[in-house]
Amino acid sequence: MPATTTRVLRRPAKSAPTVITADICVLGSGIAGVAAALESARLGRRVVIVDAAPSLGGQAVGSIIGTIIGLYTHGSEPYQITRGIADDLIADLTAEGSLSRRVSMTGTITFQYDEVRLARWIERKVEEAGIRALVGAVLTDVLFEQRRVRHLELATRFGTVRVEAGAYVDASGDATLCYLSGLEIREPDAPVYGSLNFIIEGYDTEAVKDLVIKEVHDRLAERGKQYDLVRHDGFLMHFPGKTVMLANVTHFETPLDPTAGAHMVFEGRRQADNVIRFLRAEFPRIFANAKVRTYGNPGLRQTRWIVGSRQLTLDEIRSGARPPDAAARCAWWVELHNARDLVHWERFEPGHVYYIPLSCMTPRDADNIVAAGRCVDADVSALSAIRVMGPCIAMGTAAAHALDLAGPGSVHTIDLAALQQRLTDNLDRR
Repeated sequence: MPATTTRVLRRPAKSAPTVITADICVLGSGIAGVAAALESARLGRRVVIVDAAPSLGGQAVGSIIGTIIGLYTHGSEPYQITRGIADDLIADLTAEGSLSRRVSMTGTITFQYDEVRLARWIERKVEEAGIRALVGAVLTDVLFEQRRVRHLELATRFGTVRVEAGAYVDASGDATLCYLSGLEIREPDAPVYGSLNFIIEGYDTEAVKDLVIKEVHDRLAERGKQYDLVRHDGFLMHFPGKTVMLANVTHFETPLDPTAGAHMVFEGRRQADNVIRFLRAEFPRIFANAKVRTYGNPGLRQTRWIVGSRQLTLDEIRSGARPPDAAARCAWWVELHNARDLVHWERFEPGHVYYIPLSCMTPRDADNIVAAGRCVDADVSALSAIRVMGPCIAMGTAAAHALDLAGPGSVHTIDLAALQQRLTDNLDRR
């Protein structure tokens, strides 16, 4: 057996950061960031994707969102409105049996996915595309001058890293890149609640076929307070052919105070435990032996977002009017989590489609940043409709093409006709 040796080191008084250079830097590896990174790589750009978590996937993986929504219109004849990596993801995960296609009561098509398999799909695609991934890296500082980000400073457990890129995608979810660049950001005046999803096992997989979710909601409204539960809606989704169920029945505030993060985790898990107590007691035929198999990370919906060149409004998504700089197409309803007990829904007519303009994705005082995902500029109600996974994929794709067209120039002056020609599958295809 070969001998194992060691060496003794001491940190230098001054240590230079590790420097990574790229054409495009994507901050955040949720589905919006992954879409932006993969599309940028397809365009021939050198890409680095950065995330504070120790692995890729963002909330899509860590928070066990479990469902892909917003890819199709509602109604009797739904059609797909976002393609690109969405097509690849659906085809690959369906082929390996880790994605289930569902038609909802409103006619739209949603997908249930296995978060473990989605994580591996993301990792494989990133590697195959030649994208450099930097995980466990917390953004600490940004050099921003003359309307451009010059570099990022990141802290990792093994030392400081500097990323120097020509352009940047803020897919952080909390507008972290824009905030640390000194740009204006928005915060909601009233709480928008997050959820901690979790996986249930040990329930009766035959008896669960008789579960009526409305009966669960009614019982939560009637007796949930006895179990210290605050939310009276949500879902319990059994995966056909599997022995686990995805639960989304919790609500808690998502403060921006950094000292409150641990409490948010504790509160979400406490509510999850109470959901199990409730189900065991109120629906014993199905849940007598149920228990939590896995707790997700807190799922944050609307915390902090950019001030864009313009703000998308609820009236605009209601009207469905197509703006001159349309960059993505959406159909999901308003889904505002602004109350502890119930979600506020505003439903649109079957077939209703609306658009996300590029100008709500571009910080008005920066030339080489495009935001994608839940930190783009929209009013509170409009943002609640466009922050789901389908539109996030579309926004990530649009961000990649906008920055590619801008090159060393400004994203505010690109050829919009050329952009929309590139994005025709996500804007016009039926």
